[in-house]
Amino acid sequence: MTEQSVPADSSQAERRGYSTPIAFVAVVVVLGSIAVAVRISNFELAPFWGAGIRAAMAALAFWLIIVIRRIDLPRGREVVGALLYGLLTVGFSYALLYWGLLQVQAGLASLVLAVVPLMTFLFALAHRQESFRWRVLMGSVIAIAGILIAVGQGLGTSIPLASLFALIAGAACLAEGSVVFKLFPQPHPHATNAVALAVGAAFLLPLSVIAGEAWQMPTTSQTWIAFIYLVLIATVGLYYLYLLVLSRWPASVTNYSFLLFPIATVVLAAWLLSERITLNFVMGSILVLVGVWLGALTGSAENRSTAEVTR
Repeated sequence: MTEQSVPADSSQAERRGYSTPIAFVAVVVVLGSIAVAVRISNFELAPFWGAGIRAAMAALAFWLIIVIRRIDLPRGREVVGALLYGLLTVGFSYALLYWGLLQVQAGLASLVLAVVPLMTFLFALAHRQESFRWRVLMGSVIAIAGILIAVGQGLGTSIPLASLFALIAGAACLAEGSVVFKLFPQPHPHATNAVALAVGAAFLLPLSVIAGEAWQMPTTSQTWIAFIYLVLIATVGLYYLYLLVLSRWPASVTNYSFLLFPIATVVLAAWLLSERITLNFVMGSILVLVGVWLGALTGSAENRSTAEVTR
């Protein structure tokens, strides 16, 4: 290493230090809007068809980016990792979550998805990818309790069990997918997304045919807006940002975004739909922040060291 390379490396590390938390916040905000957009999409588009065409169009966008920017495609074990990541986080999870959201309201879905960090931690332990840390486990439990207080009131008691189990299984697929992704060499995020979304579409569209769904495009402006948002912002933009964070932070820390996004959902609803913020929401938000601080922020130095070793 030359003397001139040290300042450059330090400057690059400093930029990455700022960009990763910013990307994490963006992930939280976009995640907070997805359940609402999917619910709107499901009003007019069959779930597997809506999920499949979303994945297919987003995959096309990423392949165009790859061609224009001449990005190298995954090779060797990178291909295996991208295929498994796509099957779990796009194919299986989209199918389960879209179908579950037919009957379950967005607020309850956000609560179910809030357990993704805890699932990720347990799956990472099973894969021997991370060591057991009480701080992460305690932070997850506290933050989940905060979300239950913040947005759990008024969700209703009539919950279709099949839909609820579908959401839980979808959350498990997301958690396992993020852990599996870390087990393989990581290609360029655009290349990973292009392969993953193409694999997801290849799973979802035949599933739609088997289910006998009608293939039709949106007919109302509301559904078109939700659909375009899901493709461009909630898929193309989100997948890039999420993998960017996941490539720099441990999976269990990255998936704290799933703890925070129900809060973002309520904030966006209050802003766009004039829904009131209750005292329960404020109290729950405080608990969520405490849980995130305990489980993620207080171990940031340790997490960065772990990421550097495993990179």
